[in-house]
Order: sequence, then structure tokens, then C-alpha cells
Amino acid sequence: MGRGDLTDAQWAVLEPSLPKGAKAGRPPVCPRRQLTDGIRFRVRTGVPWRDVPVGYGPWRRVYGLFRRWQRNGTWQRILTRLQSLADAKGAIVWDLSVDSTVCRAHQHAAGARTQGDL
Repeated sequence: MGRGDLTDAQWAVLEPSLPKGAKAGRPPVCPRRQLTDGIRFRVRTGVPWRDVPVGYGPWRRVYGLFRRWQRNGTWQRILTRLQSLADAKGAIVWDLSVDSTVCRAHQHAAGARTQGDL
């Protein structure tokens, strides 16, 4: 298990939110947890999909699962469920802070002439 991979407790919370496989037949080559950790690795580090370590499975399979869940709304359902669980525990503070601070740029950053008057 890598440093950023899901722990058993985290996986136990996440797994019920995932869609169940509808296909009958032989079991998948890569476990869903392994692919999910690969997706999390890619999102966390920002590497291209082709650079996802082989330990998470073939990059095409990791990307395919990511896109399938993106298209069918799985990621949104996961976010909603995890937010509701955290809110029930009081772990989320829903305060809103609006800051109207203005930060002015230096005159040289504002498009002023650089070669004097011509």
C-alpha cells in the first residue's frame, strides 16, 4: 500500500457508494480498490494518465474507470455521501466568508510603457 492509498477504514466507508458490477462471468483482473487508488494517485499528483504507476493497474483501465464514473455521476454521488457523513459528525463547518480585499499591481505590471516617451 502506497503512502496516499486508502486505508481499510476509509475503503469501508467508500465502498458502499461505488456502483456494483453488473457483468456476470470471470472476475476483473484489477481489483476496484487498486484502480480507485490509481485514480486518486493521478488526481493527487497531477501526472498524465500514462504515468500512473503500473502497480495501480494498466493506465487505460484506470482512466476508463475514471471516465465511466464521471459520465454516470458516481463521483458526484460519492462527494454528496461523504459530505453528508462528515456533516452528520459535525466535521464540516458551513460558514461562508467573503473577502473584498483589493490587491493592486505595480505600475510596471499594468502595461505601462517600458521604453520611455516616443
